[in-house]
Amino acid sequence: MKILKKLGTISLAFFAFSTSAFSQKKPNVLFIAIDDLRPEIGCYGSKQAKTPQIDKLAASGMRFDRAYCQVPICMGSRASLMTGILPTAKRFVGDCRADVDMPDAATLPETFKNAGYISLSNGKIFHNREDTEKRSWSEPTWYPGTKPSHDPETNRILSKTKKRGRIYEFPDVADNAYPDGKTAEKTIKDLQRFKQEGKPFFIACGFVKPHMPFYAPKKYWDLYDREKIEIADNRQRPKNAPADLKASGEFRSYHLAGFDENSAEFHRLMRHGYLACTSYVDKLVGDVLAELDRLELAENTIVVLWGDHGWHLGEHNFWGKHNTMHLATRVPLIVRAPGKKSGSTTSLVETSDLFPTLCTLAGLTTPKSVQGKEFTRILDDPKASLREAAYTRFMNADAVITQRFSFTSYKNSKNLMLYDHEKDPNENRNVADDEEYKDTVRKMQELLKKRMKQAEGGQ
Repeated sequence: MKILKKLGTISLAFFAFSTSAFSQKKPNVLFIAIDDLRPEIGCYGSKQAKTPQIDKLAASGMRFDRAYCQVPICMGSRASLMTGILPTAKRFVGDCRADVDMPDAATLPETFKNAGYISLSNGKIFHNREDTEKRSWSEPTWYPGTKPSHDPETNRILSKTKKRGRIYEFPDVADNAYPDGKTAEKTIKDLQRFKQEGKPFFIACGFVKPHMPFYAPKKYWDLYDREKIEIADNRQRPKNAPADLKASGEFRSYHLAGFDENSAEFHRLMRHGYLACTSYVDKLVGDVLAELDRLELAENTIVVLWGDHGWHLGEHNFWGKHNTMHLATRVPLIVRAPGKKSGSTTSLVETSDLFPTLCTLAGLTTPKSVQGKEFTRILDDPKASLREAAYTRFMNADAVITQRFSFTSYKNSKNLMLYDHEKDPNENRNVADDEEYKDTVRKMQELLKKRMKQAEGGQ
């Protein structure tokens, strides 16, 4: 009996040790970036987008309905997110690089790498592949060398400005014919590799679509009937908007195939292309997540899916990002973390907050250079509050967004924009000069100054 009791004590001690060791196991991170994706997704209420895989992820994680990027352009947004540092008039502007603007600041993957993780960059993560490459990643950044176009007709006539081909194509090709398909395949192989090796990983998987041009396999275009696609009903410029408010001209760098850009036909074509590319990426996200499940890695993996900025889809006759309006700055963000709640939240967060949040979830120390706030409390309580206002900027425009208002101040002209989302959710009328909003403008100016001061205080 004494021997049995002794063996029982040893067994219990071993079980306790095993349980402790398991609980202390480092969580993996699967970091999914999607270029130019605004919340035009089924789980965000889109009536047209067919995105069952992202919807499924959202159902198992926390969907952030009020998440905002800090710079509504790829390079600045990603540099800010990956360093957790806010932009200023001199930082993360134009064709920027984190290594140039903030060479001494730690990056998110670098922090995980230094903590013993294998960190990988597949596809588009930083705007420039070489940006912080050596210090951020355990292996050289990987980007697919796949043909960008698979329809000979696409490049038959090139645009006058940048000599680019037609803005759309839909050849009957496999998913891996385009770069994003290859990125999904590479990520799946890496998951398989790390499952075998048993090492903790931080895998960044970056998809380019639905960024222009709208190239995707035909089967994704066939998901939609173009004639039934609804187009924006507010194609007019916002009333009282200052001349400083500009539209992106990026779409004109491609050949528009003879379409009149102001026509309903063009608007339907562009929305069709955007939706097709979104559904294409949705399928690839599903492929990666299915493999994560198959390998039994999901229970110990933090999954983050994010868009780098918003996108106008013909509203105000705008196409693209490149301004501080709500559609250009609001992004999709879904976080699924072991032991945390699923659901949705309207708490204001910034993409700069992802860095410290992931560090907290993984039990890592957040570098002092990071200016974002960790929001793990929201993952426990969706009603928890983090910020009074989110900050974003583009070129000479600085902006803050609260639960009700969006406010922009233009540095060069001193012009202002204020939109009341309670009365005008589509931002059709600038009320900055209205007498009834005088106190609101003053309060928003104070909030903006506070956030700009915080940004300037960064290293």
